[in-house]
Amino acid sequence: MREFNLLGEYPSPEKPRYVGSNLRTINHRIVATYRDKNFFDGDRNFGYGGFKYDGRWKKVADKLCDKYKLHDNSSFLQLGCEKGFLLKDLRSKYANMQITGLETSNYAISSSMNEIKNNVKFCDNYLKLNYKDNEFDFVMALGVVYTHSLGDAIKCLKEIQRVGKGKSFITLASYEDQNDFWLFKQWSLLGTTILHKDEWKELLKHTNYSGDYFFTNAKYLNLVLKK
Repeated sequence: MREFNLLGEYPSPEKPRYVGSNLRTINHRIVATYRDKNFFDGDRNFGYGGFKYDGRWKKVADKLCDKYKLHDNSSFLQLGCEKGFLLKDLRSKYANMQITGLETSNYAISSSMNEIKNNVKFCDNYLKLNYKDNEFDFVMALGVVYTHSLGDAIKCLKEIQRVGKGKSFITLASYEDQNDFWLFKQWSLLGTTILHKDEWKELLKHTNYSGDYFFTNAKYLNLVLKK
């Protein structure tokens, strides 16, 4: 288990992302929970504000395969694969890789990339996965674990550990101080379990998680208080 930024090749936000108590309201969060067209391709304050493929995941796919020695005969599972952009780039790299994406959004599945549409499966939740123990060489969950309550986050982490063979990568919502916590909380539409880095490390130990992880926080997201 190690802290590792697999997403280092993914473009970081260059411009400040302004947050404030009146910019993203409870109404925006209610809309976001449905993770439908409004969330992916609607107004920015409902979610992504237009979620289109632009090739930015290619370098992440390259780094993923290089660091974790994935190849044509590997099996890969992504929880919360959304429209399958990363899956598409993995398929382009290794045509025979066993690729599976799980997604709770019917809209995301229907809008997924044609190249991997048959590899994206609907899943009610990520707390009890319909796979055997140690079925996948690698399991990934970006922006997934921390959208659960604390109890369900534990269940999700245990499932990631169970269906994988020990190699995995997840992102976790974290903070350094109360200002960081407030900024992230105001920005995040779906973030539920937002913990200090040390608290996350204790939780990972509790679940016997053995994969890699990266802390998403206000600094990484370039969040700034709007004055």
